[in-house]
Amino acid sequence: MTMHYMAQDIGGVNPIVAMPFTSSGEIDEVSFVRLLEHLATTGVQGTTLFGIASEFPKLEDSERNRLAQMFVSTLAGNPLYRAMSVTDHSTEVAVKRARYYASLGVDALMLLPPFFLSPNPQAIQAHIFAVLEAVDIPVMVQYAPGETGLPITPEQLAAVADRYPHAVFKIECNPPVDYTREFLVKAPQASVLNGYAGLYMLQMLTAGGKGVMPGCSFAEVYVRIYQHWQRGETAQAEALHQALLPYIQRWMTHCEYIIQVEKTILMKRGIIATDYCRKPGWQLSSEDHQIIDRFLTDFQL
Repeated sequence: MTMHYMAQDIGGVNPIVAMPFTSSGEIDEVSFVRLLEHLATTGVQGTTLFGIASEFPKLEDSERNRLAQMFVSTLAGNPLYRAMSVTDHSTEVAVKRARYYASLGVDALMLLPPFFLSPNPQAIQAHIFAVLEAVDIPVMVQYAPGETGLPITPEQLAAVADRYPHAVFKIECNPPVDYTREFLVKAPQASVLNGYAGLYMLQMLTAGGKGVMPGCSFAEVYVRIYQHWQRGETAQAEALHQALLPYIQRWMTHCEYIIQVEKTILMKRGIIATDYCRKPGWQLSSEDHQIIDRFLTDFQL
């Protein structure tokens, strides 16, 4: 029996899947499957492929299609929801891709609004509406102005929520808390997730958010924080989040930095074979490696 997910089911800890490569920069399918099987055991509620942390701009179309099929089949029968991100800058292509992913049996989509060559707000809105109209599964609409250079007001986002009950919102402006509060006043029915490595995870949950979308290399830590929060153990949740903060604050200073760090953590944990990132990427220093080793010890990973 397949579970049909509704917008309100999309929450909890939903990590973005990293993309394992061989040391020569080819897709490492064995590590990819092992990573997915690992994530299925961590207690996460869902997982998403082709986010920024999946290095999606560095993939060929043929690789993306193959990975999409492997993602759906590897996680078939697992209790976690499977989401895939539509990142195309053309509305027509995004609609086709959304329909294709839905036809594969994915449980939800994520949608990165187009930002290349700065389309006007009406064009962006039309793009978002077109993808939402193309499918009936939940669609997580991303608001990442730091990455896209594109501001969307809480009013504009609330208009999307009113019109499309299957829309979910991934808010990762920096900081996201006031924006989220303002948005939820205008769209109290909406489901909000936060990205940005969970830097604001607890404030966002307090503000009415439903979950967090971090990287996938230490998903267990986010699961522990989320479980404390769900049980009303606020002090424990805060203590664990405070212990995590110095690390993620350092690593989130650049997107390519945390992508490389997450890969290196996955390799050091024996989950993927190499920590290769497709170029251009980020070079870790020996100090970075010491900090990662300390992190693995601190969090018993």
